[in-house]
Amino acid sequence: MPERRTLLLTLLAMLAFAGNSLLCRAALKDTAIDATSFTTARILSGALMLALLLRLRGASAKPRGSWRGAAALFLYAAAFSFAYLQLDAGTGALLLFGAVQVTLVLAGLLRGERLGGQALLGVLLAAGGLLYLLLPGASAPPLSGALLMLLSGLAWGLYTLFGRDGGDPLAASAGNFLRAAAFAALLALTFHAGLRLDGLGLLYALLSGALASGLGYALWYAALPGLTAIQGASVQLSVPVLAALAGALLLGEPLGARLPAAALAVLGGIALVLLPRLAGVPRAGV
Repeated sequence: MPERRTLLLTLLAMLAFAGNSLLCRAALKDTAIDATSFTTARILSGALMLALLLRLRGASAKPRGSWRGAAALFLYAAAFSFAYLQLDAGTGALLLFGAVQVTLVLAGLLRGERLGGQALLGVLLAAGGLLYLLLPGASAPPLSGALLMLLSGLAWGLYTLFGRDGGDPLAASAGNFLRAAAFAALLALTFHAGLRLDGLGLLYALLSGALASGLGYALWYAALPGLTAIQGASVQLSVPVLAALAGALLLGEPLGARLPAAALAVLGGIALVLLPRLAGVPRAGV
């Protein structure tokens, strides 16, 4: 049962992460809202949602988290929004979680985790599927947008690592979002002259913050104790595939004929990484 719970929490979190890419891209592409306003509204609504959930759990529950976690969260969210001014949903998600994977895999190896043969094959298969999806026939993304998204992925990887040792996931998420709101307010004050609010864009930002971010990160924090750093990196490779599919269906973004094969490779690779956990194989053997 604990393994099934981890699997369910991970699946819901991945859907939320893909939703963030879609909501941000839709807001910045199809509405008049600017990246600063989107980031600020996203973080504030996430903070309010998590504070409400924490309050509903009990009067004694208090926000926790840390300033380093809040700084990583803010850097991720801000770079994410500005990058999506130039990138489509699938490409942005691929760059984001590629950077996340590198960060978490390196951290896992530094902590002494080892890749067994099956897990190594799964990581290579999933990464190969992503490369197959992006490189052949796809034009290179704008350099500035790509670099911003890689920075966002690095920050998200660090935030994920901080979350593994953050104790109560809901309290840690609430505290990090509340602290990140201070950074978001400073960002809005700095770029106040360029702020542009839009009703639909604001709605997308609120959905991104309250549901895809606030609830999504709480779910991810809850799933992390059941995953190694390398497994956490690998399972997030499903997000670019989900974002590319939804971007094509909902936003009309171009979708190549190679996506089905790439999706099979990515999801199959993730299954190879996670199956030892579901079968009860000790974590040290993964």
